[in-house]
Amino acid sequence: MFEIRVICDPADTDRVTDALFQVFTVGPVRQRPTRDGKRLRLYATADHHTNANSWPTPGDAYALAPSIVSEIGWTARTAADRPFGARLPRDFWLRKAALLDRIALEDVGDEAAEAADQAAHRLMDLDDIHGSCEPRHYVRQQYAHWINNR
Repeated sequence: MFEIRVICDPADTDRVTDALFQVFTVGPVRQRPTRDGKRLRLYATADHHTNANSWPTPGDAYALAPSIVSEIGWTARTAADRPFGARLPRDFWLRKAALLDRIALEDVGDEAAEAADQAAHRLMDLDDIHGSCEPRHYVRQQYAHWINNR
């Protein structure tokens, strides 16, 4: 695992971020302005892909995941324990998206797939990812990375 810092023009941020995600397994990309305020500094923790052209299968991504019932309980408790309006941490949104993806993979209907897609988009928005990757593949990649490195 290593840290990447990129300084770029704000107009190039999406293109640079997309390129990082294609080459590395990348955590959330943090943005800070440069001192002169004209460019952006991008910071990301990254690791090498084992195969840069593939996404983890659901079986690989969720191999170490707790049971679906356990994750439903964790998600409900975590959301309930926060004061109304408080921000929930990234791992909440990641685990919720992974949970909904796992439920949708059980082929329980279109509503489950729609909920999984919405949660995946929420995670991508939180991570400020604007790219051409399939959102649920992104969730699987990030979940596998998270669970293997926690």
